[in-house]
Amino acid sequence: MKLTICRKEHFNAAHRLYNQAWTDEENEALFGKCSNPNYHGHNYELTVKLTGTVDPETGYVYDLKKLSDLLKAEILDRFDHKNLNLDTAEFRHLNPTAENIAKVIYDILRPNIREDLEVAVLLYETERNFVEYNG
Repeated sequence: MKLTICRKEHFNAAHRLYNQAWTDEENEALFGKCSNPNYHGHNYELTVKLTGTVDPETGYVYDLKKLSDLLKAEILDRFDHKNLNLDTAEFRHLNPTAENIAKVIYDILRPNIREDLEVAVLLYETERNFVEYNG
């Protein structure tokens, strides 16, 4: 029997969407107000989903407390209340779009979670704009 467990977290972060090789005018034409040179912020909602079989001894797919601790140590402490472009190594040269943020989060988490579990990252940038990445 396979089940999916989910842990939901949130973090606040600022960013600027832009391509460093382009002019300000080119960036504004594509990214609009999201390319504001003074940055802008989001209240991100993050859901991490783990899918696998239930351990008959524990009744768990994965210990949700352990997942909570992992998310705090590896994601929230790294990105919460940060300027993603300026304060994080991950986005110094990578455009911090929702797509790229979700993939970076997945790449950080995947080595810390058993290989027999499927991992998916669901990231809401706004109530209506979100992405899901599952490797």
